[in-house]
Amino acid sequence: MTNVAILSDTHGLLRPEVKAELTAADCIIHAGDINTPEIVETIRSYGDAYIVRGNNDKDWAEGLPQSLTVTIDGVRFFIVHNKKDVPKDLSGVDVVVYGHSHKYAAEVIDGVLWLNPGSCGKRRFDLVITMCRAFADEGRVAYEKVLIPHETTVKGT
Repeated sequence: MTNVAILSDTHGLLRPEVKAELTAADCIIHAGDINTPEIVETIRSYGDAYIVRGNNDKDWAEGLPQSLTVTIDGVRFFIVHNKKDVPKDLSGVDVVVYGHSHKYAAEVIDGVLWLNPGSCGKRRFDLVITMCRAFADEGRVAYEKVLIPHETTVKGT
């Protein structure tokens, strides 16, 4: 069984809780909007990492692919930043990983798991901070949402 940390939209921030998840993982999928090459280097320092470029990843990220297909322990993942860039033909794909919206989502459509880990970087709007922990095992996949605690600022008392 392979523990896969799935994250997206870090926007230049790797929280300590996220680093703990990366440490525990056997490999990492990042669905873009990384923001800095230093974050890529840090993620890669944890081991095997599959990283795609997001819409906010500028010139520094030209070497990162727009999409990527990888097989982890018999499970075929298609990784892209924006859901609208997923091709119509998903033959052989078990899981589509995407980001961009900062909102966690998981649904099975026509036998394919569509998974958005949400954002675990800088908090935007009032969205919760999330990522995903997946387990690939001989062609099967299980997954769970990981809530990342964050500080809240109370205005006025």
